[in-house]
Parts: sequence; C-alpha cells; structure tokens
Amino acid sequence: MGLLSDPNRRRALINLLTRLNAPICVVCYMAGVAWFMGLAFEPFTLRTYMSENAMGSTMVEERFPSGERAVATGREFAAHKKKVSGMPVEWLVKTMQARGLEVYTQRFSRTLPFPDENKERYMVKGTNVYGILRAPRAPRTEALVLSAPCTPGDNNNQAVGLLLGLAQYFRNQIYWAKDIIFLVNDHDLIGMQAWLEGYHHTNTTGMDWSPLQGRGGSIQAALSLELSSDVVTSMDLVLEGLNGQLPNLDLANLFYAFCQKIGVLCTIQGKLQRNDWDSVSGYSHAVQTMMLMVMKQASGRPWGDHGLFLRYHIEAATIKGINSFRQYKTDATTIGRLLEGMYRKLNNLLERLHQSYFFYLMPSLSHFVSIGYYMPAFGLLAVILLPGVLSVLTPLVISHLTGAALYMLPIRFQEMAVEHFPVSETEAVVLTAIAVYTAGLALPHNTHRLLSGEGTEQGWRVLKLVALLYLAVLLGCTALINFSLGFILALTLVPAAAFVTPHVPKVLSAFVLVILSPACTLLFSVFFFQELQEMPVSFLDGWLLYLSVISQGILDHFLYGSLVYPLIALLVYPCWLLFWNILFWK
Repeated sequence: MGLLSDPNRRRALINLLTRLNAPICVVCYMAGVAWFMGLAFEPFTLRTYMSENAMGSTMVEERFPSGERAVATGREFAAHKKKVSGMPVEWLVKTMQARGLEVYTQRFSRTLPFPDENKERYMVKGTNVYGILRAPRAPRTEALVLSAPCTPGDNNNQAVGLLLGLAQYFRNQIYWAKDIIFLVNDHDLIGMQAWLEGYHHTNTTGMDWSPLQGRGGSIQAALSLELSSDVVTSMDLVLEGLNGQLPNLDLANLFYAFCQKIGVLCTIQGKLQRNDWDSVSGYSHAVQTMMLMVMKQASGRPWGDHGLFLRYHIEAATIKGINSFRQYKTDATTIGRLLEGMYRKLNNLLERLHQSYFFYLMPSLSHFVSIGYYMPAFGLLAVILLPGVLSVLTPLVISHLTGAALYMLPIRFQEMAVEHFPVSETEAVVLTAIAVYTAGLALPHNTHRLLSGEGTEQGWRVLKLVALLYLAVLLGCTALINFSLGFILALTLVPAAAFVTPHVPKVLSAFVLVILSPACTLLFSVFFFQELQEMPVSFLDGWLLYLSVISQGILDHFLYGSLVYPLIALLVYPCWLLFWNILFWK
C-alpha cells in the first residue's frame, strides 16, 4: 500500500513499467502461446465425466438385431435414388408408413446468391421426408430427432437404411417417453435449414418452404448419422456447429460411454485415442487433434447437419462412420445398438442438457479443456492491447466504409463482373471481394490529414490507442462466442498491433503487416488445415482451395446465417486498416 500511496514511488513504478513495456508485451505473448500449447498435455486437462444424473449409467440392454436388414434397405434406397436421380420421395413415404410412422413431406426451394461450384448447384429444389413415432407413455410434449441426409451418388445410403431399420425396431418398443422423429433431408444443410425453420415457425434465411403438416414435441436433442460404406472401422464424433457453437459436453460423454461399453472404436477429428500422453508423439497427437477442432470451430461453418440445430438451443452432434482400412470392423447391428443405447438414455431426460460445459476444447474423447483453462491463454494475448482510451472518428469511418464495401459489393457486382470479364459468377464474387480488400489498402494512407492533429506525434498515438482498445474488445467478444476463431485472430493481429508505428521501416513493416492481415491468416489456415489432415497440397491447389473457402464462407453467411464473413468484413478488416493507416502516418 505504501508503494501506491507514495507519489514518488508510484511515479518510479510507472516509469519502470514504461521502460519495460516492450519486454513485458513479448513475455505476455509468448506466455499466451505456451499456455495454449500446454492445454493438450493430459495432466493439464480434465477427464470427461457425465454431469446429467439421468444419463449417468449405461446399464441398459441394447437388443437391436436388424443390421443386415438395414444394410439391404440401404441398397434398396440407393437403387431407387439412382432410378429417380435424387430423393426417392414416394418410396421413402411408403417405407416409413409400412414401419408404422406418421409420415409427412416438406417441399423447399432456394436460389443461391451465386452458384456453389463445389456442389454444382444454384437453384435448389428438394423435398424432406420425415416420420414421427409418437410416444406411447407420455403427453408428447418433447421429441428427439434422428436424421440422415440424402446425398448424391453412393454416399450415405447405409445411414438411411439404418435409420429405417431403427424406426421399425423402435416402433415395437413401449418405453418411449418422447416422440422420435426420423428425418431424411434433401440437399444436406439447405434441406435441414428448411425443415428446422418450418418446425419452429421462423424464416431467417429467406428460403421458400411449405409449412409442416405434422410436428412432435419440443426437440430436446438430435443426432445426424453419416454412413457411406458397408464396412466401418470406427465411429467419429463431429461437434462443431454454426458460428462455432458446440453442444453440451454431456452429449459427447454419452457417445464415448456407449462406445466404451459396446466396444466400438471411436474417434474425434478422425483421431484415435492414445494412452502414451507422456511421450512426444502422444503429446503431438493430442495437439493435432485439438488444433483440428480449433480450426474447424474458427471457420464458423457447420461441419454436419447437426450444426444448424444448435442455433435453436437443441443439443446435437453428427456421428460419422469411417472406413480407414483398419483391421477392426464394426457391423451395422453394433452401430444400431450404439444409437439405441444413446436414444434410450436421452429418452430418460427430465430437462434439457445443461449441467455440463458448453465452452470447451477436446484433445481426445476422454479429456477436455474447459473455458476456465483456455481463456487465460487469450487473456495473456489481449492484455497487450489494453492502453487505448480515446476515439478518432475519421479513420474509423473510412475504414468501416471500406469494410461495408467488402461485405456488400461482391454479391451486388457479380452480374457486372460477369458481363465485362470472362469469369463465372462464383469467380466474380471471390475476385470482387479480393479486389475490394486490396483497394482498401490505398484508402487509409491519407485519412489522418482530415484530423485536427495531422502530422503530430499525438495524432497517431491517439489513433493507435483507439485501435488497440477496439481490437481488444473485438477479440474478447469473439473469443467468448467462438474461442478458436478469437485465438487464431489474436495470434496474428496482436503482433501487428503491438509493433506498428510510423517510425518503423516502411517496406519491411508493410510486408509483415500484410502477412499478418486477415486475408493471409485465412490463406495460412487453409494450408495448415491440410497439413493437420495429413493431406498437404501444392501452392496452386492451396490457392484454389483458398478461393473456394472464401466463396463457401460467403455462401454459409447468406444460406445459414454464419457470422464469420460479416465479422471479418465489417469489424476485423476495418480494425486492421487502422494499423495500416498508422504505419503510413506522415
């Protein structure tokens, strides 16, 4: 207390902190990175456990017997799908009705803002088919969903067959206390979005869809099933949803518990569980698994049909069958019993899943990192940005107008670009975005001349204070919603914000600042993600993939409401432009 109350000592402390500002910033940055990398070390993580009492025991007897019949049904579904070149609606309706379900269909259509070249679609029309198994022992106020997307070619036929097999088996059981909805959605995420909007009487994306004629109760949980092979060596759990949302951790714990009980080989991010955590290779494996989750979550896109349920506060996950040519094999009967056990436990819920974590990272299925463990890593990075208190209007306005142009012009100018240049509509959107982004670099050079303090030390210092405070708040809010995205942005933007002044070498600093820009961060992330998946690509292939990621990000925003593209265009990019303006302050 004496140190703070004595003016001389307080002044000496301030002077000391001022002199040590740069070393302290470097130490904080390195400590933040080291803290984050240490999160994958098993002694620093928490072992998963079931928080929900109603799901605490797996002592139920799974008896699903019809795996072979489900595989045959999947082949029949594939034949009818090939015959009609799409969703075999009539066959599905008759098959579900034969299994005793209340069957309904929903038509939908959506014109994309520009063609999706990855899936070769522009005007999308389709039909969802769903059947409801009414609960025989309850007032039918709650429901569970099991879905399987109808995808082109030979993909996911086995999942639809197993879904129909489970529907027939569940129909003969009397212990269900919740409605169970069996949904086969057309056109993957677009069909799922149409069905969810129809079920909840909302229309957030402007899609055209017919009203649902049949509904169950309030949906408590959902699982989406993806099986594309008769031979399955492991079951992979996919958690990442729209805008980085994750389901309640108890849903992942339930999957892991039944895999352990039944003897199913289970993975997350396609990675097997390893026990040699104290070895270099074991730690590297855990880091790779956690970083894959970080990269997927930071993308903001739903990595399965389950990702759209989360925006409606419905806990959901995708269970994906993987054939990796391991010696271990899992048949359809075993997978059916895994799903049966999970639905029987979800059937026991008295309230929505809420007792476990919603913010977490998983280096393995048996361990997790809670928000209380990973936020200090972000805090050590963000603390570097704290000295910022004033506002400078003109650079902020010009930078944000540039960001607004980046957000709006790619879609609005695509027709003009196609008319004047030999490019497709998708290429026009992506190239327009890149052109606006690049043109923005020329604008901020002279914004400070409009300020009253032009050409002074005080002018650029005030602007940097504002930019630092802006960035700190922006990254902090982003990390609370989507930690992975916030951390990746902090890794590149914090060094840029820390070193930039008008007095550093211009050419070298401009090069470094561009390397640390949001666009280059995305480019590096694309290559890094491919390396993590052990599928490295050449620079040309990586560049084409980079352009594809940009177009998909814009599509995800306009189709499903993903917030990553507007976040980058309207907030992150303008904030980065402020530091670009500071560098070229005259």
